[in-house]
Amino acid sequence: MQDQAVEVRAGEELNLEQLTQYLLKHVPDFTHITAIRQFPGGFSNLTYLLHTNLGEWVLRRPPKGAKIKSAHDMGREYRVLEKLQPIYGRIPAPIHLCEDEEQLGYSFYTMERVKGIILRNKPPQGLDLSAGQMRVISEAAIDNLALLHQIDIDATSVRNIGKPEGYVERQVSGWIKRYRNAQTDDIQSMDEVAEWMQANQPADGPPGLIHNDYKYDNLVLDQEEPARILAVLDWEMATVGDTRMDLGTTLAYWTEPAEAKLMQLAA
Repeated sequence: MQDQAVEVRAGEELNLEQLTQYLLKHVPDFTHITAIRQFPGGFSNLTYLLHTNLGEWVLRRPPKGAKIKSAHDMGREYRVLEKLQPIYGRIPAPIHLCEDEEQLGYSFYTMERVKGIILRNKPPQGLDLSAGQMRVISEAAIDNLALLHQIDIDATSVRNIGKPEGYVERQVSGWIKRYRNAQTDDIQSMDEVAEWMQANQPADGPPGLIHNDYKYDNLVLDQEEPARILAVLDWEMATVGDTRMDLGTTLAYWTEPAEAKLMQLAA
């Protein structure tokens, strides 16, 4: 029921000897890696499972040839975890960050592996996902999102991960610009949506921590008690701003039974 690591994809291998020698120099009590596997999901950043003498670790690194540095910023993602560790317990503990690409040919960070259930578009075998159970899980997910939004960014260093001022306007104008840059056909309804969003965007609300990709497959659930969230994953897009935008992003993944099958699969 938990994500299973598989053989590393061709062309995405890690050099075991180089990685071992690097970690020996930089991580106390580390001595060896017995196996390296890869998690099949997720391509924005590559994710590996390391079996070490200190337990199971997860290693995250950018894909080869990554051009957009901000989308594959290992240092930023690692520092978000560092800032959250003392104030929010539902994250994998960060272990080590390497930003020097000269060392191994890529930047990376390691963190502890949190075992549990991850819900994707195909339900795990043997898990009761009745309407009642899903309601409880859904309520827990939203309660946890609200908990994240209640973190006092001014009393912690979390505020430093982003610029909350003008966040709503940057999101609206930014996504419209990205659509225009990728546009191939004139679609009247899309033009109307863009115009409506620009004319009706709300003023910035009180700023808070935003995960920016909060959905079921970024939540690790307890195998014995699925409504208990053990960890929230994938903090690469986390920032601070109007938390209503974070709720909107989460709701964008929600689909109804009557919607097109393609929308259901995409969610």
